[in-house]
Amino acid sequence: MGIADDAVEVRARGWRTLAALHGRLETALERALQAEHGLSVVEYTVLDALSRQDGWHMRMQQLARATALSNSATTRLVSRLEDRDLLTRVLCKDDRRGIYTELTSSGRELLEEARPTHDAVLEKALAEACEVPELAPLVSALHQLPSP
Repeated sequence: MGIADDAVEVRARGWRTLAALHGRLETALERALQAEHGLSVVEYTVLDALSRQDGWHMRMQQLARATALSNSATTRLVSRLEDRDLLTRVLCKDDRRGIYTELTSSGRELLEEARPTHDAVLEKALAEACEVPELAPLVSALHQLPSP
């Protein structure tokens, strides 16, 4: 194996490690959020992303980027959450083609109920991942990230 091949393997190994950690975290969060609040991880992510916006709204394209979903998947997700009265769509006053998505009071309430579950499960899952030698350095790196 040449130097270039070694570099590719290091990146591939890093990617596999990241994917393994992500899978563990997402599985733990999905189980807890579904069981306790009737939310999927991506639904929680949408509510959380909207709650962090000044004015509590985002354009659909911004929401798609925040959730790492395609535009069509984001539209379907927003429709499901809108049907549950967790968010609403509002036409942009400056650009009639633009649509904002906003949290409803029910959405804010559910998010606030679910946030402690999310945070506790995430903390526990990260602590458990720290016990896995292959994942420990990545978890440590996550803890080194600056706070927002």
